[in-house]
Amino acid sequence: MKKIVVLGGGYGGVVTSKHLAKLFKKDKDVQIQLIDRNPYHTLLTELHEVAANRAPEDSIKIELKKIFAGQKVDVVLDSIDNIDFASKQLTSEKATYKYDYLVIGTGCKPTFFGIPGAEEHALTLWSYEDAIRLKEQVRRMFGEAAKESDPAKRRKKLSFVVVGAGFTGVELVGELAEFRDELCKEFYIDPSEVRLVVADMAPKILPILPDKLIDKAVKRLNKMNVEIVTNAKITGVTPSSVTLGDTELEADTIVWTAGVEGSDLVGKLDVQQQGRKRIVTNDKLQSVDHKDVYIVGDNIFYIPEGETRPVPQMVENAEQAGPLIAHNIHAVINNKPQKSYKPGFHGTMVCIGSRYGVANVGLPNKMFMLSGFMAMASKHLINLYYLFTVAGFSKVWTYMMHEFFHVNNRRSFLGGHFSKRSPNFWLVPLRIFVGYKWLTEGLDKLPKIWKDPSNIFLIPASPNAGDALSAASEAAGAVTTTVDAQTAASAVESASTAVTALPVPGFIKSIVNGTMDIFFYTSDGGYTTLATIFQFFMVFAEIAIGAMLIVGLFTAVSSAVTVALGVMIWSSSMASSEMLWYMTAGVALIGGSGSMFGLDYYVLPWLKKQWKRIPLVRRWYLYTE
Repeated sequence: MKKIVVLGGGYGGVVTSKHLAKLFKKDKDVQIQLIDRNPYHTLLTELHEVAANRAPEDSIKIELKKIFAGQKVDVVLDSIDNIDFASKQLTSEKATYKYDYLVIGTGCKPTFFGIPGAEEHALTLWSYEDAIRLKEQVRRMFGEAAKESDPAKRRKKLSFVVVGAGFTGVELVGELAEFRDELCKEFYIDPSEVRLVVADMAPKILPILPDKLIDKAVKRLNKMNVEIVTNAKITGVTPSSVTLGDTELEADTIVWTAGVEGSDLVGKLDVQQQGRKRIVTNDKLQSVDHKDVYIVGDNIFYIPEGETRPVPQMVENAEQAGPLIAHNIHAVINNKPQKSYKPGFHGTMVCIGSRYGVANVGLPNKMFMLSGFMAMASKHLINLYYLFTVAGFSKVWTYMMHEFFHVNNRRSFLGGHFSKRSPNFWLVPLRIFVGYKWLTEGLDKLPKIWKDPSNIFLIPASPNAGDALSAASEAAGAVTTTVDAQTAASAVESASTAVTALPVPGFIKSIVNGTMDIFFYTSDGGYTTLATIFQFFMVFAEIAIGAMLIVGLFTAVSSAVTVALGVMIWSSSMASSEMLWYMTAGVALIGGSGSMFGLDYYVLPWLKKQWKRIPLVRRWYLYTE
């Protein structure tokens, strides 16, 4: 039995474990164990959204056991204190874990560069708990300032300084600018009283981006009334101030995002390290000291061939390193050659608030500069792709809800266009009325098909029929009594009682006619048995749809079928203008109208609960929360 231990449930640890589980799915002699102190995977790149109250707190957490449900990964909750490479074991206060192959992905923590008071007095943004703490701090400061009569104290409470103008600092201060506007309305504070500052020792913000994008980012921050301080030597932090060179900025809230270093555990390991506690690896991402130990994510210190700098500490590095490490461990166990790490990064992006961003993305040898809507769209697409690979449809659905649909104050790059939700009770009368119309239509036709099944009136006559005018007249007579406006398009103009059918493009008409000629018409212009069955199906479908809409059962499906039937009737040149009403009403009812005064209120939660119990559903995340 070979045991692989992955230490850390961050981006690198999760991706590596997923690929290991896939490679060793059928290998009973290999055990995979993921160890992390938290029961959840944190989306570190989205912390600023929670800290500034744009996204719900749980949106940045994914339960590790949910990620690995049905997969060959044993999730263990523990905090590892030491690694003994000689005896190949990890130890904590409560247990010891043996390994044959170890993957270290414990990530990083903030570094304070020895600046006095920074670690003691500044808030950080590097964990789920940090985000919650910062959000509570900002809200509390506004609440206290609203009651403060002393101008100096009020000014300090309403001053917020973010130290560090890299991606984390800029994204945070952009979100705080939007959060400021919300809190000012809530606590009746003039926005001009609130001071937001982002400061850095570097000569410019976001130094990894091209100057053109940096200029756009600066303009956006200025527009949001954020002060930018660069070339500022930070010499000290107190509980209520930060010293920038000779200037002291007074603020009761100081957030430190100025840099990171390896975790405490990595810092005390007996392995070669460079660049703020990063473990030196070879091209296979093995520790240069221990060939059975692999490094993933931010802990990697490796300079690819032809490069002068080590791989960056970014999510894409973890996403590319994880599969390679899984492959190499699989290769070693099966006596096959390992692969070298040749990363190809696809750029970087930063959002400044919920509605604007800048991005430099593309292929390794060809980058494109994006800003505004397109930059935000690319960021969301990349997030959706990652979430799909980690937790499938379930997490993608949740992400779309809190980013696009369930948003407040138009805090989405799509604005408020998709976030306005009408209460479902307004749709109840419409739902019942549409159901009534379908039900009466079906019940009216039922005696006709029951009495004479060969009387086909829901399908237009064949162009090969001997008496086309008679067939058209019969169809036109039927259309006056049914909502479907059943009529033969070729004869409708000559029938005095006909209802004018909606126009259909010629290419659609030819496709439909060809299909109907194959399935519904005989060579002599009559109807096939399938035509009779289809007519029975149509009538019973109208009755079923009507009944389900009235009682509010599976209304989303019934409404979608309403639209589909309308399109089908229109494409066969048999729909009157009234059919447009049916189709538009069906679209309006798709969004859960049965959850109010309908059986969906009781049935859907029960079905969802049963659905999630199916192993295949859990395995592929085919459910919503």
